[in-house]
Amino acid sequence: MRIMKHRLAIGTPFETDYYVLRGSMKGPVCMITAGIHGTEIAGVLAAQKLQTIPVKKGVLILVPMVNVLAYRRRTRGYAGCPDLNRTFPYKDVRKSSHPLAANLFQLTMRFRPEFCIDLHEANGFSRLDNKKLGQSLICYPGSVNLATRVTQRINRSIVRSARRFTVRQGILRGSFRTAVGQLLGCRAITVETSINLPLSVRIRYQMDIVRNLLREAGLL
Repeated sequence: MRIMKHRLAIGTPFETDYYVLRGSMKGPVCMITAGIHGTEIAGVLAAQKLQTIPVKKGVLILVPMVNVLAYRRRTRGYAGCPDLNRTFPYKDVRKSSHPLAANLFQLTMRFRPEFCIDLHEANGFSRLDNKKLGQSLICYPGSVNLATRVTQRINRSIVRSARRFTVRQGILRGSFRTAVGQLLGCRAITVETSINLPLSVRIRYQMDIVRNLLREAGLL
């Protein structure tokens, strides 16, 4: 496996690292993003731990901390961009409403991944309240079967039923998941761990889900 470190949004205040991990055999391309919201730290910490995950086939593009300015402030967004996950293009690949969203989307267009996994966190527990997103995998239509197989496997190891993951479909204008699913045809999934759980537990769930998704995708 080869690992190359690069910079996204070079020369702007939003400059951040990303990594390209190439397996020794041909295979699919997958992208993992985290830190689109600066308050959701478990995804960032999990993504950082995944920088040396042993990719056997294909290519993995890993962007561990998309929204560096918000993450440093531990805020969802920052002045001029209250929520980056509402600024990605919806019907036209050229129409991101923020330069960082445009840079990330251009990177995605360059690699054309078949799979995109976006790591997030949310309040509550979706099994207890269907209005909450915590402990859920939200899929752009077409990825439900993949997400269902992974959640069934993960849930077998979770003793407390409230902490088990649910699967739902979602189209959200301006979100990264919807942009890559709708405009690039990616199988796109948002992972939402519950912010009500201890940080170490959330990181473990994020990593377990990513590993299982990458196995399903054929990279591991």
